[in-house]
Amino acid sequence: MLNNATIAQLRSLKLQGFADALQQQHEQADCLGLSFDERLALLVEREVYARNDRKRTRLLQRAQLKYTTATLEDASFEGIRGIDRSTLMGLALSTWIERGETVCFAGATGLGKTWLACALAQYACRQGYSALYLRVPRLAEELRILHGAGSFRRWLQQLAKVDVLVLDDWGTGAIDASTRADLLEIIDDRSAQRATVITHQLPVEHWHAWLGDPTLADAILDRLMQHCRRFTLEGESRRTGRNAGVASKTKKTTQEAKS
Repeated sequence: MLNNATIAQLRSLKLQGFADALQQQHEQADCLGLSFDERLALLVEREVYARNDRKRTRLLQRAQLKYTTATLEDASFEGIRGIDRSTLMGLALSTWIERGETVCFAGATGLGKTWLACALAQYACRQGYSALYLRVPRLAEELRILHGAGSFRRWLQQLAKVDVLVLDDWGTGAIDASTRADLLEIIDDRSAQRATVITHQLPVEHWHAWLGDPTLADAILDRLMQHCRRFTLEGESRRTGRNAGVASKTKKTTQEAKS
């Protein structure tokens, strides 16, 4: 008979997967015929899987993605030019994160730039990488709060460790001198070391003018563009309701079923 005290001890040690698998083994007669080594291997495998699953959940929660349900598998490219499924999957499966590359999604509003960026970051989390989503137009206010609280340096150090940083709506709205200087710090920490995803409507050739300060602009652009993959999306706006951009297959199927 299964010793309930053993199960309780396993759970107290936070070996939830191990405990669940052990309980299931005792409920399945065929498992009792396995050797000790075989049963132990199954228990350890279950614990490893459970821990990886919890890690992926934590990474996705910490990423604070705008579109939490965006996935590469659900992306639809109907009516969109400039990128397709094979290109996107080729990017996702490449070493862009390890190489600390910059990925830019350009195009008019409603084409799915942010959705694609979130899907790419979501896939990275599923592979065990950390990610974080930030909207550039809100960055100035957030940075002022951090400076006021005296926690900017600590936040900057933590941000430098994030594997994939999504900077959404780059080049939208004016940027002040303080934010411009902080942005250089953020980009400098990531240069050729950590991956960055940028969505923007402003053409790259106008970024220098948007940043304003020639010296800082040169420094920021040099770091962003030395290892950069650029995709320009074209087509009609696909913005509907709360979801923008590249619609998911799941959503499309649901809508067809209702009609």
